[in-house]
Amino acid sequence: MTALPGETPGTVATDTPEDAGPPAATEAEVPAPAEAPEAVAGPEEPAEAEEQAEAAEAVEAERAERAEEAAADGSGAHADADGPAAEGAPADEAPAEDAPAGDASTGEEGSPAALSEAQAELAAQRELRERIAKRKAEKNGPVAAGTKLSGTAADLLAAVRAVESGEKAGTEFFDSPAAPAPAPRRPAPAPAGQPHRPAPTAAAPAERAASPEALDAVRAVLTEGGAPEALARPATGRLGEQAAGLLRADPWQLLAVPGVRPEQADGFARALLGAACGPDDGRRTAALVGWLLERAALQGHTALEIEAVRAALAERAVSDPEEAVRNAVDEGVALRFPEDDDPTGPDAAYEEEEYDGEGGAPAEGDADGSGESTEPVQVLLGLDRYALAEESLAEGLARLMNGCEKGADWTAAAAAAPSPSAAELIRTTATAGLVAHSGGEAARAEPAALIAAARGLGLRALGAAHSADGRRRLAGAVGAPDAAVTLAGLLSGAEGPGRDEDGALALDLLVVLDAPQLDVEGAAVLVEALADGARLVLSGDPGVLGSAGAGRVFADVLAARACPQVVSRTPDPGPIGELVSGIGIGELNQVAAPGKEVVIVPVRDAGEAVHRTVQLVADSVPRAFSIPATDTQVITVGHGGAAGTRALNEALKQRLNPGPGRFGGFDPGDRVVHVPAPGRAVPGVVRSADAEGLHLDCSGVPVVVPQERVESAVRHGWALSAHQAAGMRWPAAVVVLPGDAAAGLSRPWVYTAFGRGELHLSVVHGVDQALPHAVAQVPAQERTTRLRTLLEALPTPDAAS
Repeated sequence: MTALPGETPGTVATDTPEDAGPPAATEAEVPAPAEAPEAVAGPEEPAEAEEQAEAAEAVEAERAERAEEAAADGSGAHADADGPAAEGAPADEAPAEDAPAGDASTGEEGSPAALSEAQAELAAQRELRERIAKRKAEKNGPVAAGTKLSGTAADLLAAVRAVESGEKAGTEFFDSPAAPAPAPRRPAPAPAGQPHRPAPTAAAPAERAASPEALDAVRAVLTEGGAPEALARPATGRLGEQAAGLLRADPWQLLAVPGVRPEQADGFARALLGAACGPDDGRRTAALVGWLLERAALQGHTALEIEAVRAALAERAVSDPEEAVRNAVDEGVALRFPEDDDPTGPDAAYEEEEYDGEGGAPAEGDADGSGESTEPVQVLLGLDRYALAEESLAEGLARLMNGCEKGADWTAAAAAAPSPSAAELIRTTATAGLVAHSGGEAARAEPAALIAAARGLGLRALGAAHSADGRRRLAGAVGAPDAAVTLAGLLSGAEGPGRDEDGALALDLLVVLDAPQLDVEGAAVLVEALADGARLVLSGDPGVLGSAGAGRVFADVLAARACPQVVSRTPDPGPIGELVSGIGIGELNQVAAPGKEVVIVPVRDAGEAVHRTVQLVADSVPRAFSIPATDTQVITVGHGGAAGTRALNEALKQRLNPGPGRFGGFDPGDRVVHVPAPGRAVPGVVRSADAEGLHLDCSGVPVVVPQERVESAVRHGWALSAHQAAGMRWPAAVVVLPGDAAAGLSRPWVYTAFGRGELHLSVVHGVDQALPHAVAQVPAQERTTRLRTLLEALPTPDAAS
């Protein structure tokens, strides 16, 4: 079963990633995210390098010892059998090159003085504690993005930084001639002490166009392995022109194709390799690790705990999951965090214990003598694309926090603000480069007031919303059509002020609304595009569903408390606002709705739910509230099922715009949703179709979808999932909760869906007590990310307490 375009990551029958099971145990097919970069970071081997250095030191020490023994022959000054070397001390306890002349048996002044066994042990323990303390100090220091990468990823990061700084031209890194590189970007003047600017993080590349010859070769390999020929194009798009050779040499590369499951890849591999493959084949285990991490990204995680990966591998007949994970890291499929953490290394036990006194006996407490127990280090595995994005984003946010003018006086603008919360936001933004603002729908007026105030002060201020609907509402609140853009339009250059001479967005202040919809890769690109000294305000409602892509940027920024935070005190008005506010704190309350702003429609089964939904959209809501069907949005839990988006859209089309669907299943006048990229859903209306493709009107913007993309990128849009509806509002919303949707409900889902109606909300209710249970007992599922840890590790002198 193939997921529909725009389907929420980590879901198939339901729409909510928070309710999806662990990535390892899920078998349903899901759409894959944008392709990971071709270059994958090579494995880092700090333990091996350290062992080599220590071995060299040991050899030098032994050579010096023999020389001194020869010089002092007959004097009794040479070391005897009770020295540390004879006891089998580890090589890393050998004296350093800059140690005083002599060996372990030499006194402090260089005079011959044989050490006793106890003295030698004390000396070794003292040296070990010093080395451990040094390593801990290095770990607690500021994190520099990319400094611990190796192999191809490190080379790419160095190349990007060299090009950005102007040290090298971009053409030096290509084998074939290219067009002249643009002038290198130079950072604008900034206050002294500003942190180093991180390298930009590129979005995942799109699938590459394949030549007919490459497609034919891949089809031949797929046919030989018993796989559908329809996989030829996506396989070539993911693996490139050499896809046929790659698949023949490593059939498990087929897992890179969206929707392919491990069982299918195993069958393909057996058909091609025969008895030459097995469940512990290194190619298979490496591909499985990558597949697990990709599936985790679809559910919002940027990394997974290493134990979860091992458990998932064991469930798939891998006999030695630990070795499989090690192999995946060595092959560059995944990165390990912390990268220098090796539980099998010689210092692992010592770093978890404290030595009491000179005797070296372990004592209770941690290694720094605080007396508090040491918490185990969380070891994660992640894909390099998300690791680089999180590191770049963390450094970029630190650059903004420390780079702006802190002494700006916006007192007069704050005094003229329309509300106390807006005044507080203006005052806070005047003194900080990064601000987090949270609140509900009514609180969106506060960022609008901030933008208007900044523009009144002569600053280049702009607001970016998640959707075209959000852009329209923000522009109306500011009172200036050019004051708002969509975030996608801003990053693509289709909207906004464009770039300055240094390549940065020509802005002094950017306010991002719907910040929970920011995924980590998009946020990294956005922050990198801001000039030094610019201000950034992240504004959103923490209660709504998170981003469709990997990461939880807004939640991590709030949790890290790395910047000033402003919490709106403006409540959402009316019965709908009161209902949604209660849901946000886990309470499903009955609200007074004298104007029938909130209506509950009980149903017995899915068939009745579909019937009542069509009746509400086509008859009841237009008659009672004068809201046409075009301004009423249906929202349901999942795409499948008897009352999912597919079934509802079919029924609504037959009632509202019947037709034969002569344009790939669509007719002029059909409401649709266009998915230009994974995770983005743009509502539109079909206008016509011709040889170019399907012509849409998306909020006044004409869009042409090529014929070959219609099936995968366009679907009917009378009914949407809650994730697709996030960041948008309609005059009326009809939320459908059929009985089979109970498992897909959570507090963020209900909060998001119920808040999409401005004037009226109808709830087609068939889940009985599952609704109040979800609101009270099913919070958002936590996403595993590294951004919060990175933000907490960075120096932020202006961080909120």
